[in-house]
Amino acid sequence: MKSDQLNPKELCIKGENLAAKFLKKSGYKILKRNYVSRYGEIDIVAYDKGTISFVEVKTRQSENYGPPELAVTREKRKRIIKTSLNYLAINHIEGIDYRFDVVSILFKEDDTNPNIELFKDAFTADGAF
Repeated sequence: MKSDQLNPKELCIKGENLAAKFLKKSGYKILKRNYVSRYGEIDIVAYDKGTISFVEVKTRQSENYGPPELAVTREKRKRIIKTSLNYLAINHIEGIDYRFDVVSILFKEDDTNPNIELFKDAFTADGAF
């Protein structure tokens, strides 16, 4: 384990900030960060070419437990879906496509250049309940 590792909260914040910058460079418009409802939290809500994207960010400092994107478990997906439906209802958003994306960030030895990967349509709401 590296001595300069961040604590989990610091790592999460650093990852979400990097993901937001990455998404903006990729043409996304950030609508909301850290949207919270009674069902859970969505890291980033963004708009991408006519579609609302609910983005889960997973950041890791090693692959000891597999790549970051694998941490989006079935239970986590259910919470994200419920929270996204709440977001759409609260904001009276109808008639627009939406999807669920995952941004995976992996810091290796050189943490100035992390590996950032976007998984568009990482999962769907179909059959989640």
